[in-house]
Order: sequence, then C-alpha cells, then structure tokens
Amino acid sequence: MMALNFQAAKHKKMLMERTKNCTVRLGDVSQLYPEGSIVWITTGVKGEPKHKLYPAYLDKVRVKTMGTLTSNDLGHQNPEINSQEELVADFEKIYKRRILMEDTVTVIYFTEVHEDL
Repeated sequence: MMALNFQAAKHKKMLMERTKNCTVRLGDVSQLYPEGSIVWITTGVKGEPKHKLYPAYLDKVRVKTMGTLTSNDLGHQNPEINSQEELVADFEKIYKRRILMEDTVTVIYFTEVHEDL
C-alpha cells in the first residue's frame, strides 16, 4: 500500500486531531496518488522510521497552480493558513526555495477509512 507522509510536527498534530483532510504537494504528483486509491497516512522525517496513523481514501486529486488554490483548499490543508501568500511562505521554509504563484501543485483530499467490526 502507498503512503502519504507528513514530516512537520504541526501536521502530525492536525492529522491526529482529524482537523486536516487535505494536503497540497509541490509539483504534479497526481500519477503517484490517483483518485480513489487507499493509502496509509504516515508521519516522520525523511530517512527515519515512519509512524502509521490510519488508512485513508483519496477522494479528490487536482492539479492546480499555487495562485488558483481556493480558501477551501487552504482551510482543509491547514486551518491556521488563511491566504495563498501564507502557504507560499510555509512552503518556502519546507522546500528551502522560492515558490511562485505560477508553480504547479497537487491538491489531495482524503478521508479516513474505518474497519468494519
């Protein structure tokens, strides 16, 4: 099974509280994460052990530019981010490079999958 990994501690907290159900990834990663797939939601820094939180269904996968992200996209990505500019600043810290409004991003909405008892 594929994994959708989150490295930032703030994202782990939001995922565990179930306040985050969307991720915005730099570039077109739609082929890696096809809509309708089941993935593990994991946390952990690159090159270190990962922590498996829960399985999730990829509800919607859309390729956009940073400048066309909606307030809905931003709110589901991180309720603390209120503008595209705030997300750009956050991404510049993560990716350690300049991010432009024309840069391609992939927006992935997911829903936790519960096991039937």
